[in-house]
Amino acid sequence: MRFVWQFLAVLAAYAVGGVSINAVKDNDWLTLVVGLTAAALVVFVYAWVVRRTERRQALDVASDGAAAKAGWGTLIGVGMFSAVIVNLWTSGHYEVEGLGSVQGAVGLVGFMAGAAATEEVVYRGVLFRIIEEHIGTYLALGLTGVVFGLSHLLNEDATLWGAVAIAVEAGFMLAAAYAATRNLWLTIGVHFGWNFAAAGIFSTVVSGNGDNQGLLDAAMSGPKLLTGGDFGPEGSVYSVGFGALLTLVFLWLAHRRGNIVRFGSRRRAAGAGPAATLPR
Repeated sequence: MRFVWQFLAVLAAYAVGGVSINAVKDNDWLTLVVGLTAAALVVFVYAWVVRRTERRQALDVASDGAAAKAGWGTLIGVGMFSAVIVNLWTSGHYEVEGLGSVQGAVGLVGFMAGAAATEEVVYRGVLFRIIEEHIGTYLALGLTGVVFGLSHLLNEDATLWGAVAIAVEAGFMLAAAYAATRNLWLTIGVHFGWNFAAAGIFSTVVSGNGDNQGLLDAAMSGPKLLTGGDFGPEGSVYSVGFGALLTLVFLWLAHRRGNIVRFGSRRRAAGAGPAATLPR
């Protein structure tokens, strides 16, 4: 029953945030404010509903060290997407034509912060965490990763390959990051860093949602296997490769820290103890 209440509560916050952001998306400064507010709202609702339904504090969104964890996550996300762009640039499939829009990038900060926080709370904070308790880390990672990928079929220029790519490079990878750290601030940061780098820095399409104008005025061309086509670089084999590699790294960390939940163990896995951090 707690799953139902938690899912409905965060889904309601998700809906309110999404409607609010879309209502002001033509104003970059308002999008920044509303997006950050939507991110804070969904985290607050998650912490509240966990406290009410599980009679404990939601330590995976504890304020202690939140900025540092989100910051490290953002660096990982930006670094991962930058690696994709470097490969596209060196192969002649990504070209910078000049500077883009600083104001556009500001709006994308809010938009991507709202999207990252809401999706991480829904998919990792509720779905992965609770499902993992019943079927173990690996099966929960696979199941929620596939669901996360399929949800992107609703996007404007979605493709089946794009959904598969998202499942691997984001769904699996972010669940593995949560398993390794038991902290949503870290996964929110990774998710935000990846999306903001894609849209706000390199001005590429994100998950088939149309063009973005960020800090760089750039263009992509070349085979869909490398560029992702209309779906954007998230449909690139480079993204899938880097995402799969990072998934393995996070799973290794989770195993090393004893955070892997075995099928049938029925052990409550996440948020019930001190949140782990990345090794120094």
